[in-house]
Amino acid sequence: MQPVGRFAPSPTGPLHFGSLLAALASYLDIRARKGRWLVRIEDLDPPREQPGASTHILKTLEAFGLCWDGEVVYQSQRHSLYQEALGQLRQLNLTYPCNCSRKQLRTRCAQGYDGYCLQHPPASLDNCAFRVTHPEGTQFFADRIQGRREYQWQGHQGDFVIFRRDGLFAYQLAVVVDDAEQGITDILRGSDLIDETPHQLLLQSHLGYAQPSYAHIPVITNAEGQKLSKQNLAPAISGHERQHLLLKALRLLGQNPPTELEAATTEELLQWAIVHWHIARVPTVLSLPQGEE
Repeated sequence: MQPVGRFAPSPTGPLHFGSLLAALASYLDIRARKGRWLVRIEDLDPPREQPGASTHILKTLEAFGLCWDGEVVYQSQRHSLYQEALGQLRQLNLTYPCNCSRKQLRTRCAQGYDGYCLQHPPASLDNCAFRVTHPEGTQFFADRIQGRREYQWQGHQGDFVIFRRDGLFAYQLAVVVDDAEQGITDILRGSDLIDETPHQLLLQSHLGYAQPSYAHIPVITNAEGQKLSKQNLAPAISGHERQHLLLKALRLLGQNPPTELEAATTEELLQWAIVHWHIARVPTVLSLPQGEE
């Protein structure tokens, strides 16, 4: 089977270096195996989106030579697919309504959600989220970079939201539906999402989807130890510094590019990286400092 990977940014701002690292690693891992690499814009949360960010993200990927296959998919155009999956889960009695406010959750659920709405169903479905019941016990998966990951669920602490109180589909449901519909076989992304994987595996099982392989690279942190993110005001990257940033990303990914590549073109640099990609060289830690510019 031909590998199919994807890069799926949210259009809440321009790409920063942490995003480039994830895009590059996913791209190399798929291209090294002659697979297809897709781009999906995860525009599910309009209040958080920045006008023009989607276009800026795509232009930045092109400037760095990270060209994708096929058409770009936008989650905002796929609500009917998510609604169908939600209906399937409701029909199977695998989800239940929840009208807990954030204040109630903070006050009552210090150790995770306590299953209150499963025991006390809301009188109306108005302004309700929908949660998936997570079975108790141990769950694990094998990460291609981080190794065996094990999770212990007790009570209802693993129950998670797939449809929000504000009427928006949650990330967990949308990403699982899209990965299945697009035939994604390999997911390589930042370790900030590693603990979401068990929930996605559960949804895939419930919905009868094939389960892709997962690999999580370290997230990059700033001088204060914070993950590079738009919320932490990580600076946008520019195509004018693509050689420098690509070489820096390759070094952080453990790929050890030779010094002569400092004079290479973007195409030459990426071709070398594809030929010499080894996922086993990626550091098996959850975070790495960005280091000097």
